[in-house]
Amino acid sequence: MVKERARILVVGGGYVGMYTALRLQRKLKAELRRGEIEITVVTPDPYMTYQPFLPEAAAGSISPRHVVVPLRRVLDQCHVVVGEATAIDHAARTATVTTLATAAAGRAELLGYDELVLAPGSVARTLPIPGLAEYGIGFKTVEEAIGLRNHVLEQMDIASSTRDPAIRDAALTFVFVGGGYAGVEALGELEDMARYAARYHHNVRAEDMRWILVEASDRILPEVGAELGRYTITQLRRRNIQVLLGTRLESCAGRVAVLSDGQRFPTRTVVWTAGVRPHPLLAATDLPLTDRGKLRCTAQLTVEGAGHAWGAGDAAAVPDLTAAGPGALTAPNAQHAVRQARVLGDNLVHTLRGEPLDTYEHAYAGSVASLGLHKGVAQVYGRRLKGYPAWFMHRVYHLSRVPTANRKARVLAEWILAGLFKREIVSLGSLEHPRAEFELAARGKHPHDPKGSS
Repeated sequence: MVKERARILVVGGGYVGMYTALRLQRKLKAELRRGEIEITVVTPDPYMTYQPFLPEAAAGSISPRHVVVPLRRVLDQCHVVVGEATAIDHAARTATVTTLATAAAGRAELLGYDELVLAPGSVARTLPIPGLAEYGIGFKTVEEAIGLRNHVLEQMDIASSTRDPAIRDAALTFVFVGGGYAGVEALGELEDMARYAARYHHNVRAEDMRWILVEASDRILPEVGAELGRYTITQLRRRNIQVLLGTRLESCAGRVAVLSDGQRFPTRTVVWTAGVRPHPLLAATDLPLTDRGKLRCTAQLTVEGAGHAWGAGDAAAVPDLTAAGPGALTAPNAQHAVRQARVLGDNLVHTLRGEPLDTYEHAYAGSVASLGLHKGVAQVYGRRLKGYPAWFMHRVYHLSRVPTANRKARVLAEWILAGLFKREIVSLGSLEHPRAEFELAARGKHPHDPKGSS
């Protein structure tokens, strides 16, 4: 029995936000029906993105709509507000939120709450590199993943149709910056797709394309261990992918990638996956932060020194009680985020009911990574797998973890169909500018009208 009526505000619709709200929804069914509890979820998108499937979505193995989970369907007992929380005054128990409606009117609204779950996640960590803002492509959202797929196929079309060798070489040079999961998996899947697509371009061969992975440290995929990291480098190099360790991107201005070792690559594709940083919202709160800008949290997932505030996931510094040394924090990955959300939801219910809190404690199980179709690496509970077994484990694990039976069934069906039929290699870049033809026609420059062409 809940002590009194409570308004719960969940900021963020990612792993922590969605799973916490889902946990609360299941645990507080009776209270929600009686109106004793009100759960509001503020999220910039009306869906949760299952990020481990982004590389396969970019490669065309999974439809983009099956990589996301509609929040309004899953959280049918919650009030989902599509908007951006821009500031939080926890002392006053209010959050400043901008929605599409209020943004158009040039104003924001205040949402009051009694319990706050702050889980805005992280954003791409960019550096002041010349040309990066103009030409860099991220790989953190489903929009970026599909945009990158369309971009790669369009570059192959450009190379196939031009007679200028400089334009052709730049179009067929693909530079990926960052040797973590996002960079390696995106590179592996897209190189696989482009290699397959090359057979349908009469004058573009797989050997004509140049794929480059730039990593500032001396290893890639540190999560799977040094041995599998070296194995991954060997496998990528066997596919004629250049792996440059201890190297940084100095500039990509003028569509020329300049590296710290002096190499220069004219390219029309620079994919930036070099890490993440805490969401800027955290700096606009009165809650305690670490030196790295994350929420200071306890092992019970409460915010240190701030009653009625909770945090988990990428935005939170959560003590790792399974680590040998003191001061260790849990890694910012989905494995911890999903489990933390479960404990956070339970503890919030315990607080409402005046019960003792649980402690979050989870030993890291391992990591799996795909390097393209039928290729992968995995380290699970100390066991190392390579090649097809690791790739198969990658698929089985993530299929088991993607939310809802609906999404599981659709992803499995797409995998089966992909195994029976040929890959899809169509670029739908025009989807990103659906009104382009209308706007040209409105200006008297219809693209199919010889008089209006320039």
